[in-house]
Amino acid sequence: MISEPSTHSQQKNVSEPLLELLAVMSRLRAECPWDQAQTPASLTRYAIEEAYEVEAAIQTGNIDHIRDELGDLLLQVVFQAQMHAEQGHFNFFDIAQTLSQKLIRRHPHVYGDDVAAQASDVSVLWEQVKQRERAAKGEQTSILNDVKHGSPLIQAQSLQKLAAKVGFDWPDVQGARDKLSEEIAELDEAIAAKDLTKIEDELGDSFFALVNVARKSGIQSESALLGTIAKFRRRFSFVEKQLKTHGISLEEADLATMDQLWDEAKRLERLPTQSTLDREQQ
Repeated sequence: MISEPSTHSQQKNVSEPLLELLAVMSRLRAECPWDQAQTPASLTRYAIEEAYEVEAAIQTGNIDHIRDELGDLLLQVVFQAQMHAEQGHFNFFDIAQTLSQKLIRRHPHVYGDDVAAQASDVSVLWEQVKQRERAAKGEQTSILNDVKHGSPLIQAQSLQKLAAKVGFDWPDVQGARDKLSEEIAELDEAIAAKDLTKIEDELGDSFFALVNVARKSGIQSESALLGTIAKFRRRFSFVEKQLKTHGISLEEADLATMDQLWDEAKRLERLPTQSTLDREQQ
């Protein structure tokens, strides 16, 4: 069934929530101390966090949760747009117009005469248009340009993978592991010197080297870290529940008690589940 074109009054009603949102954001910037204190740079970490929250919500399949998290992500766009509008750079509608023009430009198979029969064809056309855009802007081309500025772990692994394609790589995982040891030794020196700038630099090098070990081992570093994060949440939740059962608050518990409960959580996780036992008995 083809929907009827929207009337002018219907279009006006559809735009009202957006206009209200922009008005709310403008007032918050004018009257809220916290919102006034923010800068484009100070908000970037929230945009990253909200993107991850959207991903987590979609994994749950909870529609209300997804809608709520998408709203939080939209807030980051609206907030950034408001701050740049205050500086006379651009506003939300400029962002929307630029995006529309980009989508039209990068879909020549829809808005032009090119043909794309399947998704892989669309990807090829998309990259071709991007290359022309970069050339028009005079941007320097590099094999690393295609690596998205997203998750640091994914960026690191993607950069290493691309560099490896042209031979800039260790011959085996041991080379990457030796490099990790070298970087950790330099980190130890920075910690001993209590040089915060150097510590940060060496931590970055150590993270990068560790990602390389994961890549050479055929492991996605982000998946590995997400697994550990989930494990930490699970085990610490067990500690909290056990303390609560014994009438002890987190503030009252000493490290020895919490560590003992942590070890108990690890022990219980290692026990075979009933479903595993059932399968073994079949």
